[in-house]
Parts: sequence; C-alpha cells; structure tokens
Amino acid sequence: MASFDGLRFRHWQVEPRADGVLVLSFDRADAAVNTFSQDVLLELGAILERIALEPPKGLVVRSAKAAFAAGADLKSLQELDRRGQVGDFIQLGQQVFQRIAELPCPTVAAIHGFCMGGGTEISLACRYRVAATDARIGLPEIKLGIFPGWGGSARLPRLVGAPAAFDMMLTGRTLSASAARGIGLVDKVVEPAKLVEAAIELLQRGVQRPFKQRFMGWATNTFLARKLLAPMLVKQVARKAPKAHYPAPYALIAAWERSGGAGIQGRIAAEKRAVVKLASTPTAKNLIRVFFLQERLKGVGGKESGIQRVHVVGAGVMGGDIAAWSVYKGFDVTLQDREQRFIDGALNRAQDLFAKRVKDEAKRPAVAARLKGDLEGNGVADADLVIEAIIENPDAKRELYTAIEPRLKSTALLTTNTSSIPLDELREHIARPAQFAGLHYFNPVALMPLVEIIHHDRMAPETQQRLAAFCKQLDKLPVPVAGTPGFLVNRVLFPYMLEAVTALSEGIPGPAIDKAAVKFGMPMGPIELVDTVGLDVGAGVAKELAPFLGIDVPAALGTVEAGKRGKKDGQGLYKWVETEKGSKPQKPELPKDYKAPEDLEDRLILPMLNEAVACLHDGVVADAELLDAGVIFGTGFAPFRGGPIQYIRDTGADALRARLETLQAKYGDRFKPRAGWDSPLLRADAAANA
Repeated sequence: MASFDGLRFRHWQVEPRADGVLVLSFDRADAAVNTFSQDVLLELGAILERIALEPPKGLVVRSAKAAFAAGADLKSLQELDRRGQVGDFIQLGQQVFQRIAELPCPTVAAIHGFCMGGGTEISLACRYRVAATDARIGLPEIKLGIFPGWGGSARLPRLVGAPAAFDMMLTGRTLSASAARGIGLVDKVVEPAKLVEAAIELLQRGVQRPFKQRFMGWATNTFLARKLLAPMLVKQVARKAPKAHYPAPYALIAAWERSGGAGIQGRIAAEKRAVVKLASTPTAKNLIRVFFLQERLKGVGGKESGIQRVHVVGAGVMGGDIAAWSVYKGFDVTLQDREQRFIDGALNRAQDLFAKRVKDEAKRPAVAARLKGDLEGNGVADADLVIEAIIENPDAKRELYTAIEPRLKSTALLTTNTSSIPLDELREHIARPAQFAGLHYFNPVALMPLVEIIHHDRMAPETQQRLAAFCKQLDKLPVPVAGTPGFLVNRVLFPYMLEAVTALSEGIPGPAIDKAAVKFGMPMGPIELVDTVGLDVGAGVAKELAPFLGIDVPAALGTVEAGKRGKKDGQGLYKWVETEKGSKPQKPELPKDYKAPEDLEDRLILPMLNEAVACLHDGVVADAELLDAGVIFGTGFAPFRGGPIQYIRDTGADALRARLETLQAKYGDRFKPRAGWDSPLLRADAAANA
C-alpha cells in the first residue's frame, strides 16, 4: 500500500488501516459543505496516482463533514465559464473519477447525508456503494440546465437500467437510501454509526447484484432498446419542458441514444461534448443564477425564530392551508374563525394534506393532534405568532387587531396575510407596531415556495429576522418587501392578469391567451391563473391596486357573481371539473384556422416587465436580484429567463421600452413606460458588476 507519511492535503484526509484498507475522507478546506472545485479535483487526482502505483487491499471514499457532497462548486463553474474553461473542468472531473474506476483494487463509497451531483458521480465510479439511513442521493444537474458531466450519465444507465436512470436524471429527483437500494444504485443500507464498518465489509466480501438488476442494466442499453426508449423519453419530456426553453433533457437523451452502446471512454466523450455546449446556453446561465438567488433567500434573517405556537385567524383556503402547513412542519397551531363550519372545512383539508405528505401512517395522528380548532380564540394568549388571514377589508382587519393585541404575550408577533393592503393603513391604533408585519403566502400554500415579509416604517429589524427564520423552518423562501400596495409579487402580476382579462373581454379566446403566456415560459396561463386565485380575490386586489397603478378594471373583475368565483366554485372564466389529479379547467378547443394577434405575447408580458422596473425604481425590494427571486418563486416567471430584470438585460431595455411605446400608441396609456427604464441596473453588464 502506498505510503502517505508526512504528506498533508488541504481537502482530503488519507487514513491507512492495519488491515490494508485505505480510507479517503473528503473534507474541503474553509467550507462547511463539500463541493468539487478545480483544486479539490487536482488534489484527488494526485492522491489517486499514488494509490494506483501501490494499491491497498481496498479503498473507502467517505466524507468527514456532516454530509457526503453537494456536487460541483457552482461559483467556480461560473468563473470558469467566463474564462471559457468549462470544458477543461468537465474533462478534469471525468479523468479523476475514471482513475477511481480503473484502480486495481475494490472501491466503495460510504454515503451519509445529502449526496448530490458530483457526489453521486464519484460514488458511481466506485465498485460498491453503501448508504446510511439518512442519505439522500440525487443528480439535480438538469435543474441547472445541464446534465451529469463527470461520468454520471455514462455510468448510471448501465448500473440501474435506463428507465430508472432517466427517471433520476430527467427530474433531478432525490432518492432516499432505501429507494436507492431498491433500484440498485446502493448495495447496502445501514445505520450511520455502522457506515465505515459496513463499507469495509463490502470491500472484503463483495456483493453479487441481483440478476434482474444486471439484466436491466444490459438489456435497456442495447442498440434496439435505445432506439425504442429514446423517442418515448423525448415525448415524456416534451409534455413539461419545451426544447427551445430547456435543451438539457433532449441533449441527455440524444447523447445516450447515440453513444450508449460504446465503451466508457466513448460514453464520457459524448457526455462532455453535450454538457460543455449546454453550459454556454442562456438557459444554463440563468438557471444557475436562479440557484444562487434561491440560496440568497435561504440566507435572509436570523437562525432562531422563537416561535413554536401559532394562532391563525381565518379558516378559509389561505388561512386553513397556512395552519395545516405549519402543523406539518412541526408547529402547534390553533385555528379560529367566526363559525365552526369554516374551521371544520379547514380541518378536513388539513387531513388531506397529512395523508399526502406524512408517509408513515402511524405518525399521522400525532401530526394532526397539533392542529386544534379554536372558535373562541383562546390560543391567542399562548401564541408566539398570530397570522391574520381574514377578508381583504382594512376596517375588518383593524377591528380584529384591536381585539387581539391586548391578549398577546409581550414577545408575540402579529402578522397579516393581506395580499395588497399597505401596512401603513393597517398598523393604525396598534400598540406595538414594531412587532407587526405582513406575512404574505401564495396559493396553493403547499406548493408555492415564496413568502413575502412585508415591512412598514415602524417595524423592528428583529421582527423580520424572526419571521425569516420561521419561514425557513417552514421550508419557505422569505423575501423582504416594502409595504406599498400590492407589495412585489401581486404588483408585478396584477397588470399581466388584468391585460389578460381585458383581451378576453375583447373576444380573444381564453385558451389562446393562456397558450401565448405558456409559450413565453409561464407555468400557467393568466386566464387559468385568475380562476385559480379566485375572481373574488382578484377583485379585492384590483380595488387596492388599480387606483394606485392608474389602470381601469375590466367588468369581469368589477362584479363577481356568487357561485362563479373560479376554481373553488367549479365555474369562473372557465368551467372546472374534478379529475383524479384534482380540479381541471375545461378549455374550449380553438378553431384550427385561428391565429392569435401578433402582439398578444407583448400585451401580456410587457406590463409585467414594466411594473418590475417600477418596483425596482421605487425601492420595493433592496436590489434587482431580490426582485427577480421574488417574481420567479412567487409567480413561476419563466426560470430559464432568469427573472424579469435579467430578461430585460438580456433582451435590451431600449428595445423593450420601444415595444411598450408601440403598445401605448395602439391601446392606451396603461402601456406607458413607467419610471426606471433609464436605470443602469437594466443594462447587460449590471449583473456582472453587482
């Protein structure tokens, strides 16, 4: 066995054992999390060269940190991209991991905690894999506009079979240790304390993979199988990700179809060509930017919320769902409304959430027990946080605060889930305004990741820190915004939805309007969105925002008929029907010869961009990056475009402003460019200089 006496490494620890096994521990210097940079890979390569000269009886690759590895260092990847060196980085990773695969001794990856991207790829280069019960294993590169490029896409289909491999790689899905064991990705699952011991046992005894797994690994990668499976995979991807917007899944399938039958060198060569090309696309650059925006939101605020007991007032769709999600995430919640029937409805919806989310049936009763109906509002006195989620009426809200605030603990926070009312209007007569804030969730609560923390001029900084920490405990992304009408997300979204309803009133079919928005990259068309949010909610927001923005409200949002509020009533701008996958809109078929107006996309998207520029100019958020993050995670704004401000930078502010002026001349002053279009923050070099 090679001697490492007297040698010191920055990122790797080398431990020779008396039994002839070498334990190699990943411990990146000056970092809390293991990620692969150029330095990390070069150092590992040098260690492996020495190991190959005098091989041990076996090699264990493990982590000395709280988790195995998070994948490639994306900041260094961005820098390498700027220098045109991504290809060298990909090739380096492939070569180093291939050295592990070619070692003349058995190798095993001992995985604990999260094991993502490059972490999973280094484990695939080993002969065996053993995982602790807490391990979570994934290849999320597709979410960054690329795909596994250090041999992962070349090795995984041969190991677990093409169907299971592509299910992982095309979705970016993370597998538990037991699920990874089930598909053959992991050979053994053990308790964390026994991980290294189990890895050494695997080295010494080996393991024979079940015949079915070995057969699937061979049969699904033959020439015929690739020719049959590739079109099916493309069809599956096309339902969710248009090739023009998201090229990575298609490139992954194509590389496998063409080169899946070659040897490992041929497969990783095809992998490198495709990944290097993808890394230079606007989609990859923007999706990596969105990843960093998400990380920034996760870092907002303090670590300790001081919140355990939550009291929610208002058991409607939003209030009930906020209460249920809080319970699911470990909080004790009391839920109040003016009538028991509203509370009962929310409790029933909560049971549905727990049935879907709490996989262990034995644990569901304990989770459900943390949610209590509270008609009298007795939970107010014990609450650390009160969330008001009643009707959008300033007088009703102020009246409620007057009744609740005297009963609160001195340390408790009082918040409102208002979607549009300025907080300066709501904080009147509040005795402790420093502990009052907005906490604006989005519908559906279980799916939408963003929560706006709404400021006002007398809110204490500690209140934001506590609420941000609470959001993180809920697995939500907090974005601090000013308490002006509509805040950020609704202010940007409102002109878009209003223009869609206006176009509908002009006779443009709803499905054509929705199709134009989805083609741009929105997750849902605006007519379907209005119905999903609720025409009544839209009307409430319109009442607050239309005067502020100087926009006329279409008749459809001026008077909302009872029983026709949208999805929740089964009838709105569309008729809604129940299916196995939930309520779906019945959209009429467009005539085959129908052609939508050429300026329809501009009519929908440019008002959003216009208002985003105004929000940045008015200081609704601290900077352009927070604005893009809030709009992406709050509205689903096409992530591959990087957010509204990044899209303006990429497209050109002057060109977009000129298109707004064209619409203004044709349709009126609602398209007049708002203040802020001259800002240097909208120029292409602004992000690089930030």
